[in-house]
Amino acid sequence: MEEVKYKGNFIKVCEKQINNQTWEMVYLPDSLVVIPITDNDEIIFIVEKRPHESPNTRLKLVTGHIDKGESPIETANRELQEEAGFKADSLQELMLHRSTGTINSHFYYFLAKDLSPSKLPNPDGEDSILEVKKIPINEVKRMLFNDELPWNLSTLGLFKVFGA
Repeated sequence: MEEVKYKGNFIKVCEKQINNQTWEMVYLPDSLVVIPITDNDEIIFIVEKRPHESPNTRLKLVTGHIDKGESPIETANRELQEEAGFKADSLQELMLHRSTGTINSHFYYFLAKDLSPSKLPNPDGEDSILEVKKIPINEVKRMLFNDELPWNLSTLGLFKVFGA
């Protein structure tokens, strides 16, 4: 049986006894990343202010948590509208990354095309997005392989796009 040690808005930490050994388990909400591509083969990124991180601004793809009662595809379009100000007429699920064990989560990857302007209010505050940037795919590749763009769970989906 798992014992909850901490439960916050986004993270739950539990301990579980298995064969007289204590295992720590972290549960994260189901999340996603959206890789929006323009008709000009540019990927849309945002520059986001993150006061609790170092550095406190970052270049990133559109990401978000899946709200209760919302499908991953609905979340993808909502987050795209909140963070980047675009709606996608074409959303394709690229893959699902499942993590189990110490870290437990589902992380969906979506390719967004046929974009049109459509802005929804950002619940993190409109001032949290400093800039929306359109970067040509070849430049994104260069940035990634020259460590100008961090390798992380979000950017993992770019490799799927590059191979497509």
